[in-house]
Amino acid sequence: MITICLLRHGETSFNADGNRYCGRTDISLTDKGIEQAMRMNMLLKKYHFDYIFSSPLQRAKQTAEIASGRPADVIIDERLVEVDFGIWEGKRSEEFIAEDPESWTNWLSDPSHHAAGRTGETGTEVIDRLASFYSHILQNYNDKTLLVVGHNGINRLFLSHQLGMPLQNYRRIVQENSALTLITLDKHSGFNLLKLNA
Repeated sequence: MITICLLRHGETSFNADGNRYCGRTDISLTDKGIEQAMRMNMLLKKYHFDYIFSSPLQRAKQTAEIASGRPADVIIDERLVEVDFGIWEGKRSEEFIAEDPESWTNWLSDPSHHAAGRTGETGTEVIDRLASFYSHILQNYNDKTLLVVGHNGINRLFLSHQLGMPLQNYRRIVQENSALTLITLDKHSGFNLLKLNA
């Protein structure tokens, strides 16, 4: 069995500014985001991480470095990068819904087959790359404890898929900035969600 502490990165300026959609834009943590990661560092003291994985984007990497207290040990994995949000990037939801309501309706009704922001990724594409990452984990890190730092979009899509929910329900899962989600993965018993937003 593998124990995974799954984090969303700490607050960024896009989060603070009306929750602008931030997919591949590479921005750093705010002062509040750094404080959130430091709080997580204290919460995670009871875990010994055999490995630490992070999205390549600096907001996730910073969170991983601070939360783990072991910046030199952070392993970057491109498969953990946030969803490509296409033309929604950098905009608040009310802005892009007004500009192109059809793309939002399509995404909400069937993210598996419709691309985010028309030109971004489909939910299926996101799930496929995350499946590649977690399959690699299952094959190579049995009986280990891992810290995995990603993003709101990919983490919620991953959790909804693992829980057997239709992907259009992924927005019903809330993952707060720099909050702990604790899961286990096992080749035989599968996926278990132990904590959400601790």
